[in-house]
Order: sequence, then structure tokens, then C-alpha cells
Amino acid sequence: MTNVRVTIDGQEVLVPAGSTVLEAARLAGIKISTLCDHPAIEPIGACRVCLVEIEKQRVLQPACTFPVSEGMVVHTNSERVQESRRFVLQLLFSERNHFCMFCQMSGSCELQSLAYENGLDHWEFDRAFTKFSVDASRKYFAMDHNRCILCRRCIRACDELVGNGTLGLKNRGANTIIIADLDVPFGESSCVSCGTCLQICPTGALMDRASAYMGAKNEITRVKSRCMACSVGCGVELVVRDNRVIRVEGDWEAAPNKGLLCEIGRFHPLHEERHRLRKPLVRREGILVEATWEEALRAAAQGLKAAGQEVCTVASGFVTNEEAAALQALPGAKALMGSAPVAGDGSCLGVLDEADVYIMVNTDLAKDHQVAGFAIKRSVRHRGARLVVLSDQPTKMDDWAIARWTLAEADRAVRLAAEAQMPAIIYTPEGAALAETLAAQLPRAKRVALAPLGNALGLAQAGISQGFDGQKAAAYVVVAGEAPAMPAPLASALDKADFVVAQASYREPWDQVADVLLPMPTTFEKSGTMVNTEGHAYALSAAVKVTLPSVQEMAAQLGSLL
Repeated sequence: MTNVRVTIDGQEVLVPAGSTVLEAARLAGIKISTLCDHPAIEPIGACRVCLVEIEKQRVLQPACTFPVSEGMVVHTNSERVQESRRFVLQLLFSERNHFCMFCQMSGSCELQSLAYENGLDHWEFDRAFTKFSVDASRKYFAMDHNRCILCRRCIRACDELVGNGTLGLKNRGANTIIIADLDVPFGESSCVSCGTCLQICPTGALMDRASAYMGAKNEITRVKSRCMACSVGCGVELVVRDNRVIRVEGDWEAAPNKGLLCEIGRFHPLHEERHRLRKPLVRREGILVEATWEEALRAAAQGLKAAGQEVCTVASGFVTNEEAAALQALPGAKALMGSAPVAGDGSCLGVLDEADVYIMVNTDLAKDHQVAGFAIKRSVRHRGARLVVLSDQPTKMDDWAIARWTLAEADRAVRLAAEAQMPAIIYTPEGAALAETLAAQLPRAKRVALAPLGNALGLAQAGISQGFDGQKAAAYVVVAGEAPAMPAPLASALDKADFVVAQASYREPWDQVADVLLPMPTTFEKSGTMVNTEGHAYALSAAVKVTLPSVQEMAAQLGSLL
């Protein structure tokens, strides 16, 4: 790519041809104030905060959309620019209710920060005090139209990044507001509660129920880690105050999600309704009672010794690589809580942004691996890609598909994809056999294999590679972490077992089957590594300090007693 020479505030820089003035300034380390702009979405020049003075241009131009050219001279902070920026900010503050001291975003608001940077300490224009509605129909966050500046970041993110297209505009002029679908309550709309709009909003218009008023940006710390709820392995930023995670945000710089999160990864950890397990419990006379760590381990060892070699250790996807390695010290067979992972074609998730035909085999990416599903949605919406669902049951992706056929009708999908330039076959272990058959008939197809558990590949590399499908044992050790449920084969086996030891972050559902129940740190509370469905190793960082014994300590101490 050719470069062009541009002078910005007296600094001459070489930037790629086709760059915008804003991109050129950033490359030169020069700050231009912005509000509607965000690096993850396409610029639209809506807010006019980034106006700059370009020599030989009659009027000020928006830096976020104006392309550079050879020899261009730009002034980003001239008196004319400063006056225009303050005027735009005055208009924004006067249009709706922006009483910062009463807003949950005070101290973390981009609009407020710009006001301080530009010397605003009062409003110059009388305001209409028009009252707009507050939509609190969504479970995790509310929409206050009184604080909306109509930057349309939320609309663009829902469309361009998530591919859902739920949000739009209604009315004209000062009465314009954000709406969902055909102006229905947000909680009744096609919103998938991924929270991308919440994270990208620059003001207090979108309010997080869990973290509102819990701390401004100078009162919090941010810890980068990974989500283990599924095998996509999304990068997250954990927002922490007083040794407590108050919010989970997507890490815009992290692969493979690039800032996107789903409802499960962003909200479920902070809206967990199960009872947190912090002390060991031992079943005595049919009732779980509190015990010391030493008493619980002795009881666990006694029960496992009675089982002899008929012990099976079962690990969930919330177990890190380091924890999995430590479990090798325990006796008996080792198994994954779900199915064993299957092989794909390497760096598979990138294929989802390139394929022209998708064949989704016996899975539902609107329920599991949702961030992968977002890639398909935006490709269908913006690139004209086509989706075929092969499933005997309806899925939440059906509305995005040109057809849903039963598994027995897979040959129809082959005929449709035969002429595609890059078909992609997406499957989990349950659809692996059919996916391999399809791949044999579609030589150009890329196989996108999604592992069934968060760290299934990491566990397999540590030697825990067999899926649990009802293996019989007299005693079981289940290392569950935050796993929300027991798969049916495991529930049946534990119900019939003579003795069960479980290490979990929450009591339910393990308190129904465990004879010894040991506390376990959550993903937020431990450091280690995981391997995502592409085979990439990622680091987890503890954001919260706890005194709970780790899985490694449990395995070492219990192993020494056996």
C-alpha cells in the first residue's frame, strides 16, 4: 500500500493512502476529540466533535470520515476548531438531561470528560427539559433516553459486530430516540442480551444493573482474563473494585472475539443465583454439614479407599490446564464432563468471517458458542453469505438460514454448497460423524469443530481426553467449578455411586449427590491457562483474592491420604 505525506499540527507524517484524518492523527500520536467514533465500528461523522481545520477546505471537516491526501495540512486544535467543539458540546448538553452528578456514569462518561477537557462549566442555552421514557424491560441493563446523545454507537455495534440488527431510530430532530425492532420494549425484542451496546455506549444512556454507581474509572482496576463458559475462549476485562468483580467487559484487543461477549460470558457470573460454596461440607446421616478442610479430606480419602481402584475423576470445562495436570495424582480413570473434542481445520474461527455458505450440523450457535454465531449473523447480514441448518429440532438460528433440513436430508446441503467458493461446516462432537461425511463430498469445505467444554482441548492435552458417557465406578471425584448442571449420563452415574466427592464453586446441583463437597475458586479467582477450540493457549488472571484451597492443593492433599 502506498503512503501519503500529511502535516498535522506542524508534524509531518507518512500514513497509508485511504486513511482518515483521525487514523493519521492516531498514527502520529496526536489526539483528536471524538464521541460517536469507536475503533470497532465504521465511522459515520454524526457527532461533529472531531471537526478539524484542513487548509484549502472552506469549512471544518469531520476527522473520522475525511480521507487524507498527499500534502494535506491539518490543524486539530486551532481557535476555530476549539470554538466549534465547545459549541457542539453545548448543544449536546442542552438537548437532554445531562445532570452529571445524578448519573451512574459520572466519572466514567466520555461526554463529561470532553466537557472538562474543553473548559465547559455551565450551559449556555436554555433547555426544553423534555422528558423521555426509561426502558427497564431488559434483565441486565436499562435504557434511559434522557441521557442518549444519538451517537448511534449502539445501533452500529448491534448491526456491524453482533449482526443482530435489533436497534434503530424513531422520530426526527430533537424527538429522535433509539428503538428496538418495530418500537417494542427492549425486553420483548429480538435483543440477545449480549451487552455490546451497553459496553460501547459513551454516556449513561445504557445502565448496567450490576455495576451502576459501584465506582468511576479512577476507583476501579481492570484485569484481562478469559471466559471459560464455552470453548471460544473470549478475552474479557474484569472490572474490579474492593476485591469484587463489578462488571465483565469484552477485551477489544483480544482474539478471537475482538470485544464481543455473549449473555452467558458477560452477565451470568454477576447474576448467579446459586449459593456460593466457601466451606467444605460432609454428609452425615444424610445431611451435608460444615467441616474443616482436614476433616473433609479425611472423609473423602476414606470413601475413595473403600472403592479401591473403581474411582473415576470427572473434570468440567472450567478446569484450567494446571488444575488438570494436578488431577493426575488422583487414582482411577479420568474423563471430561461432556463429550470428547473432535478435530477441525486449525484456526477455525477466522473462517466464519470468510465463508460464503455455512452448514451448521446438529448444533445451535444461538445457544452455545454464541460469539461464533454472531460471526455467521453478520456475514449473512452484510456479505450475503448463506446458512443451512441441519437439525431434527428447531434452532434459534433458523431465522437466519435459507433452509433448515433434517439430518437425513444432508444431501440437500451438499448440493447447495457444491458451487460455493468457501463452504464451512460447523459442528460439535454430536455432529462430527455427519460433518466428516459432508466434508468428504465438499473438498473445498473448511471444517469448524467446536469443542464441547470451555477448556476441553486443554484437558485433553493434559491426558483427560475421554468424554463421560456413563462409565461405571464405585466412587467419583467431580471437579466442577462453575458448571451449571450435570449432564444426564453423569447425573445417573452419580446417583448410583457408592461415594461422590465434588469440588465446585456453587452448592447446586452438586449438593444433591455429593458425600463430600469442597469449595473451588471461580474463573475470576484463579490464574492459569486454557486452550480454546482453535488450539490456542490463553492466560487467565485472578482478579479477586480468596483464601479457598485450589484444585492443585486438593489433589495433592487428597492424593497423599490415599
